[in-house]
Amino acid sequence: MTRHTTSDSTADVTSSGALDSAPDSNDTDCATGDGATGERAAAGHLRTGATPTGDRARPRPERQALPWLIAALAALALITAGAAGTLAGLLVGPLHREFGWSRSTIGAGSLVSLVMYGASAPFAAALMDRFGMRRVVSGALGLAGTGAALTATMAAPWQFALYWGLLVGLGSGAAALAFAATVAERWFARRRGLVTGILTAAGVVGQFVFLPVLAGVIGAHGWRVAVLAVAVAALGTGALVLLFLRDHPADVGQRPYGATEFVPRRAPGPGAARRAVRVLGGAVRSGPFWLLAGSFAVCGASTNGVMWNHFAPAAHDHGMPVTLAASLLSLVGIFNVAGTVASGWLSDRLDVRRLLASYYALRGLSLCALPLLLSASARPQLLAFMVVFGLLDVATVPPTIALCRERFGADATVVFGWVGAAHQLGAGLLALLGGAARDAFGSYDPMWVATGALCAAAAILALAVPRPRPGSRA
Repeated sequence: MTRHTTSDSTADVTSSGALDSAPDSNDTDCATGDGATGERAAAGHLRTGATPTGDRARPRPERQALPWLIAALAALALITAGAAGTLAGLLVGPLHREFGWSRSTIGAGSLVSLVMYGASAPFAAALMDRFGMRRVVSGALGLAGTGAALTATMAAPWQFALYWGLLVGLGSGAAALAFAATVAERWFARRRGLVTGILTAAGVVGQFVFLPVLAGVIGAHGWRVAVLAVAVAALGTGALVLLFLRDHPADVGQRPYGATEFVPRRAPGPGAARRAVRVLGGAVRSGPFWLLAGSFAVCGASTNGVMWNHFAPAAHDHGMPVTLAASLLSLVGIFNVAGTVASGWLSDRLDVRRLLASYYALRGLSLCALPLLLSASARPQLLAFMVVFGLLDVATVPPTIALCRERFGADATVVFGWVGAAHQLGAGLLALLGGAARDAFGSYDPMWVATGALCAAAAILALAVPRPRPGSRA
């Protein structure tokens, strides 16, 4: 007989509908119940480790706003993590001027950050399953905030790689897409796709929309103030997550939004992190994995790698103020949302291989044209580039997920986590090589053309992904 623990702190819910701020029940002693448990839950007489017996075992009134409040808090965390993950591009010029570091040296720190961001993704969901979203995400934001605060005190390149690269990279990565997917999966039975889209858009908001604000802070008060502002935001949001986020509706006696029955919280399966490594071991023996990982690495190189890290300094080389360059990047973020939604709709209707190849081909053409469009002002041609690039930027995600699902079935989400790690590795390499190209040639122009050529190669890789044979899997 399994012994289940109870926690009055998680069972007490205020009648006003506000989120309970008491700690969660024990994350490892979770009630799974037997086949009769679901029947008793539906009848309103569930007795689990999350719901004490007696009078309080009677069903509580459903609070339809609670899942949306959880989603709103998750969106705030994703916005903060997104802002922390993309500030590095605005630091290139200030760090070069103050410390005399080469752009390739600064790019090495950005490489560490992007690789750590990607490396944390396959394991973040496993940690949330084992220890709970509340603890993992609050700890991740605390790690990112601590790294950002330490960055303000640095005086050597290795410190930038350690504080910003390692700490901020790991923290912001662990509070990113895996977190969004987990919130949607646990708290919503209906509107799950909508919630996933909203939370993905929240990360984009953090990545792009706040860049002009941070650029303005750097221009008015210096880069240290901007870094400390990110630190305060991360630590403050982490505290809110620790106080108010709930891991599962069962912790507060609720059903997921749109569910017709109470859903007991499952005990975490042992070896979740080992499973992530085991799935990788099987995937690397598959040709389609390398085609997907290679194309998605180019995706990261041509977006996070060059645009987030080098567009602002490249535009500044042409006389454009950094604040204006950051504002142009915010257009990319705005049109990301429309491009991603449209891409998801198209992925249900068209051959995702051809769709993905077309995205990479168009992106490559636009990047090759960018050196001709840069100037001291935001001309209409440059505005058009930002709109087109924004529509294509995150549009690669839905067809890539669809291809992972086609080829890897039940392991698709874990495989996509590793493919996402390749995305960040490609981004980090271009962050480093782009700075080296600027140091060697005195211009970013060769970098834009070379990245456009990589996009053409990615289009070929996407077309080369084979269709699965009926009843088989790669």
